[in-house]
Amino acid sequence: MTPAIVLLQKTGTPHQVLSYQHDPKAPAYGLEAADTLGLPYGEVFKTLLARLDSGKLVVALVPVDKQLDLKLLAKAAGAKKAEMAPPAEAEKATGYVVGGISPLGQKKSLPLFLDASAGDLAAIHVSAGRRGLEATLAPLDLCRLTRGQLAPLAK
Repeated sequence: MTPAIVLLQKTGTPHQVLSYQHDPKAPAYGLEAADTLGLPYGEVFKTLLARLDSGKLVVALVPVDKQLDLKLLAKAAGAKKAEMAPPAEAEKATGYVVGGISPLGQKKSLPLFLDASAGDLAAIHVSAGRRGLEATLAPLDLCRLTRGQLAPLAK
């Protein structure tokens, strides 16, 4: 059981856990999850960490078939610039390994920004804290649990 699933259960948040056999040769974790589970790309969100010009880390979630627009993320976070955090730093801050970083149950509470496209969906799928494990929950529940906010982030 991952910290993400423990948090969902502890808070009584309605959710579903989906699992699949992760292929270590898969080129993109999020696309692999969507394809293997037969989910629409626009409903599966990848968790990314970025560093603002202030040095602060933030979490950004965008659909797996889109890219994070770092300028939009910086604007949403009230910064001038943002850059992707090195994988080792992302793993240290979250307690998860790359490809299995969940926005839930992270070691450090970091500001979280969810792409605005999630606001139109009843449910989204995010990593449940391990490669091959996805959690399905309402976007507003994710924002409530993480103190996250919706913002345009994807390109």
